[in-house]
Amino acid sequence: MAPILCLLYRGTVAGDDVLDRAVDREAGDQYRQVFPGVVDVARASRQFLVRSIMFLAAEAGVRQFLDVGTGLPTANNTHEVAQGIAPDARIVYVDSDPLVLVHARALLVGTAEGRTAYIDGDLHDPAAVIAEAGRTLDFQQPIGLILSGVMGHVPDYETARSIARQLLASLPSGSYLSLNDGTSLISAEMQQAQDDYNDTGAIPYTLRSPDEIVGFFDGLELVEPGVVPCPRWRPDDAVDTPADIGAFGGVGRKN
Repeated sequence: MAPILCLLYRGTVAGDDVLDRAVDREAGDQYRQVFPGVVDVARASRQFLVRSIMFLAAEAGVRQFLDVGTGLPTANNTHEVAQGIAPDARIVYVDSDPLVLVHARALLVGTAEGRTAYIDGDLHDPAAVIAEAGRTLDFQQPIGLILSGVMGHVPDYETARSIARQLLASLPSGSYLSLNDGTSLISAEMQQAQDDYNDTGAIPYTLRSPDEIVGFFDGLELVEPGVVPCPRWRPDDAVDTPADIGAFGGVGRKN
């Protein structure tokens, strides 16, 4: 999850600010002043992540997950959702932020039946990520690739698509991609808040059009209902955000 969304999710849902850094909190407060709806975007992004993992583990039978760009630990982390359904599931978290990795190793403890591992890895180096993940995951069996709110950190769209393609290329048939990202379609205020946030010197994030988000799924078989606003993707009783929101997501299967 993107830092701004992860921070706001922790502050508004998880209620635990132990991991917050002062500079992040200040930037997050400024963002929310310009665009209060970012709180709903953060919730919708996280709820989509949870529902997509539930689908992968329960309906698609996926037992391995590669979560790239983990972000700070919060509620309903990937391993908690997946291993809650399949205790033997294996999860590899990837992040390049030392603070994230320190807290992940301390807080993200999986089941005895499964495995949970953490990689100090860079999204821009897919080959290294795959090589290290191979210590825990079996790349002969389907894997759920999680890219939740992270591709916006790659400003150039074609470079971002190339990274996603390289990660997917190493996964076997029957694997899935779960991806959601912020979009510039819904709200001019969100775009302005994002521009202001990027100008603070924080790690920049690029909002993309829904069509660009769809482009990450080229060559994959989209799971119904396709790429849609996050609250519209297989909603359940936990959805508590507006249906049309500045975060789009989808799940696609590699044939």
